[in-house]
Amino acid sequence: MKQAVQVTILGQQYTIKSAMDPAEVCRVAEFVNEKIAEVVAASRAVDTLNTAVLALLNVGEAYLRLRDATQAREESLNVQLHDLVARLEKACPDSPPHEN
Repeated sequence: MKQAVQVTILGQQYTIKSAMDPAEVCRVAEFVNEKIAEVVAASRAVDTLNTAVLALLNVGEAYLRLRDATQAREESLNVQLHDLVARLEKACPDSPPHEN
């Protein structure tokens, strides 16, 4: 069930209706405020929209890097797993074949 949670972002209050735990909604809002504060500290952007867009670009970049790293790690683990299965099948030829 969705709950209404009050958060403040960029000095404005928002009511967020979400099925997430209210503490998690507040955690996300705090994260957003931290990213906005980083942009404000690092740039001369004073316009609220520009500040929010720059913060979103920073978050987007971090997200995509993390997603790419996760996908690369997953692919590496899959290769290692297939190699291990092949070794096991070679070492135990009388075992039933492995299904993917």
